[in-house]
Amino acid sequence: MFTVSANGANIPALGFGTFRMPDEDVARVLPEALKLGFRHVDTAQIYKNEAAVGDVLSKSGIPRADIFLTTKVWVDRVGHSAFIASVDESLAKLKTDYVDLLLLHWPQSEMPLADRMGALNALKKAGKVKNIGVSNFSVALIAEAVKLSDAPLATNQVEYHPYLDQTKVLAEVAEHGMSLTAYYLMANGAVPGDAVLKDIGAKHGKTAAQVTLRWAIQQKDVVALSKTATVSRLPENFDVFDFVLSEDEMQAIHALARPTGRIVNPGHLAPEWDL
Repeated sequence: MFTVSANGANIPALGFGTFRMPDEDVARVLPEALKLGFRHVDTAQIYKNEAAVGDVLSKSGIPRADIFLTTKVWVDRVGHSAFIASVDESLAKLKTDYVDLLLLHWPQSEMPLADRMGALNALKKAGKVKNIGVSNFSVALIAEAVKLSDAPLATNQVEYHPYLDQTKVLAEVAEHGMSLTAYYLMANGAVPGDAVLKDIGAKHGKTAAQVTLRWAIQQKDVVALSKTATVSRLPENFDVFDFVLSEDEMQAIHALARPTGRIVNPGHLAPEWDL
């Protein structure tokens, strides 16, 4: 495992994501992921599984300092007091005094961005949060969030996979010393059967999924979130550090991007995306 350093945050390049994982799946799969070597765990208030994640981490025997834990504040936490209280609630569920990274989950909220960034900074000053960042932010919103924040931002967590070109977002986060954290890397199940990715994988003795995870973490300052509810798949997701894609292979994967590649686009939450 290697780490991505971004504005003081040292983020394990491969994380275990818990999106759409009910408590029983978290309890069953996350302990095995930790045994394999995963040390970056990603959750969110809206996932409704923070307590299950906290339970597994507290029972794991792994020192808290060795885990990089991310959660995200949902858009309905409106007003400084409600925002802060929601994070205190998250910390209680996660059975920890702090999270390593706290993100604004989506840009659209009734709480102005300036106030939300102020709350993130207050939590960082209080020691409840080691690093702060955003999720699903466009180039313009990244720039605005950076201006509104006293503390530097560590990441923008966004949908990213071979079918979605995120060149503009990558350039913007680089401009501010941030990382990009990629979610939905399997593109809703399109990746494992992709002929180009399978062909590249065959040359390395790897699957299309492993090729895609490697493609992500091989890019400068990109962190990849993997996710599975199938314990037998965990070793496949973790075994991506023993091969390197050639520049031609990287470009062949980038070439899969298409204008219609975006999958996650909830109109009541999403910004105006970069074209």
